[in-house]
Formats: sequence, structure tokens, C-alpha cells
Amino acid sequence: MDVDIISEEENPMLHRSNVTFELTHDEATPSRLQVRDSLAAKLNKDADEVVIRKLDTKFGMRKTVGHAKVYETSAHATEVEQEHMLERNKIVSDESDVEAEEA
Repeated sequence: MDVDIISEEENPMLHRSNVTFELTHDEATPSRLQVRDSLAAKLNKDADEVVIRKLDTKFGMRKTVGHAKVYETSAHATEVEQEHMLERNKIVSDESDVEAEEA
């Protein structure tokens, strides 16, 4: 799986950059977590700092265009991102850790 960065736009107010990328794959579209790990490795970031927002594969094509938010730290990601996006990307927020310990 090859990841090519198409564009990267800084957003200093939210401590992140918005990344558009193109993914070339040999078989079926990779899972969101595989894409997240590959993109994080390409950008030299921790996987918990990358949130894949959208993956779009045209039928029959071996290319996928995706959009991701890359945060400075995983704490910024859990502060800003919606809960369902954190769940999709398997990013555990500190709040859910506290709730699990209390239960």
C-alpha cells in the first residue's frame, strides 16, 4: 500500500493539519486502521494523533482518496474530535478511561 500526500493545510487554532492523501492498493480497500497506521508512519506521527475522516474508493479502482486530521498530540485529538470519530479510529479518550476505572 502506497500513501501519497496530495495536500496539507495547517490549522494552528486547533493544533492540527488537514491532510488529503491518495492511497494505491493491490487488493480490496484497506481498513481505516491500516490506512491510519500507514499515514501516521509516512508523517512520522503516533497513530493516536491521526484521525481518518473519509475514504473514497471508486468502484473497480485500486486508488482511494482520503481526508485526515493530524493533531500535534493525541490529547488535542480527544479534545476536538467528535466521539464517534474517535471510536471509528480506535482512539481512546482520557474521559472514557476515567469512566471505566470508576465502574
